[in-house]
Amino acid sequence: MTKHHADHALAGRILAGLLLGGATGVGLNLLAGGSSGLETLVRYGTEPVGQVFLRLMIMVVLPLVFCSISLGVAGLGDLRKLGRIGLKTMACFLVVTTLAVTIGLALVNLFQPGKGLSEDVKTRLMEMYKGESERKVGQAQQTDFGLATLLNIIPKNPFAAAVQGDMLAIIFFALLCGVGLTLIPPARAAPVIAVLEGTGDLMVAIIGIAMKLAPVGVACLIFSVTARFGFDLLLKLGLFVGTALSGMAIHQFVVFPVLVWWLGSIGPRTFFRKAQTVMLTAFSTSSSSATLPTTMAVAEEEFGIPKEIVGFVIPLGATMNMNGTALFEGVAVLFLAQVFGVQLGLGAQLVVTVMAVLMAVGAAGVPGGSIPTLILVLQSVGVPGEGIAIIIGVDRLLDMCRTVLNVTGDLTAAIVVARSEGLLPPHHPASHDQKSIPE
Repeated sequence: MTKHHADHALAGRILAGLLLGGATGVGLNLLAGGSSGLETLVRYGTEPVGQVFLRLMIMVVLPLVFCSISLGVAGLGDLRKLGRIGLKTMACFLVVTTLAVTIGLALVNLFQPGKGLSEDVKTRLMEMYKGESERKVGQAQQTDFGLATLLNIIPKNPFAAAVQGDMLAIIFFALLCGVGLTLIPPARAAPVIAVLEGTGDLMVAIIGIAMKLAPVGVACLIFSVTARFGFDLLLKLGLFVGTALSGMAIHQFVVFPVLVWWLGSIGPRTFFRKAQTVMLTAFSTSSSSATLPTTMAVAEEEFGIPKEIVGFVIPLGATMNMNGTALFEGVAVLFLAQVFGVQLGLGAQLVVTVMAVLMAVGAAGVPGGSIPTLILVLQSVGVPGEGIAIIIGVDRLLDMCRTVLNVTGDLTAAIVVARSEGLLPPHHPASHDQKSIPE
């Protein structure tokens, strides 16, 4: 079996695991939702198995990011080229993320989901999730965004930053290491590059082992979510969930395909077919970080994006290019403002847009990582941070969906930047819908 067919077979097994786990979880929720037996099964059975897969994927992220960015920058060689690609990458991130927030805000203003929530439901949800919301508010209070954040991007000790999982600091250090490798004599740089390449290959091998567990891990992760998920809660917050999902669908199935077709010369069907493994992994893990190794492999092997572009753009995107997170935060802020009767005019909504884009950069690429930053956006426009208790029950479902947008956005940015640099040949197989495998 060829690598191409093996990848598609794996995607099929992951999809099967996703459907089986989801269907089983939904069925047991309807039959025994809230029972101690079901909770025991999830807590001591499926959740630990799912976490093993998730942790294996996250385990390799830091060394993989460091090696990929350092080698990507060193591979670009010319610092002027690095600056040009860096500017294109950041411009792509900023424009597309701002567009995502704008779509979300427009839909909330159109459908007014917060005005349809009764006082009784609001009070019960606040009581039900009070403890979890207080814990998240506490996390948000420890999150400092401002001048200190900019300074902390430059780590005093890169090893301490690695231990703390401070991805922005690791990215900065990796960028400098890559620049340094271009400045020292090639003979001196070669052994360091060889070590980085060997370490990167080692991480890819470990990912290969982890991905063999993917169908089972995905089934267990989805089962754990759906078995605990109350459909009465989904109905109560149906308009909010529907508005958020509509915004995400527009961004995923309209904005991204238009960008890859217009700026990347890749047909939408080809794009989604080649990206399916990435999207399935993102949906099931709810983690941009856990999906990062898969995103990089797909970008290079399926789309033919050069290694140096993949190594630079995609790890940067996994930390800074959070389209889905920003869209969700914009929708959630306006929804909760409507619930609490806080009037947000055009000026306040512009503040929400800017804050959502900035806070999405600071959101951790792990399940639920955007909630602490969402609280900061709420508080910045006068909406009580404790209000997240109203939406926290459906957050995991929305987290799964917004992670798909986040990783698809990273792939889109890599395609656009590579095409703009002329690094995807005009007649590359990924460029058109004429291909060896029939539609």
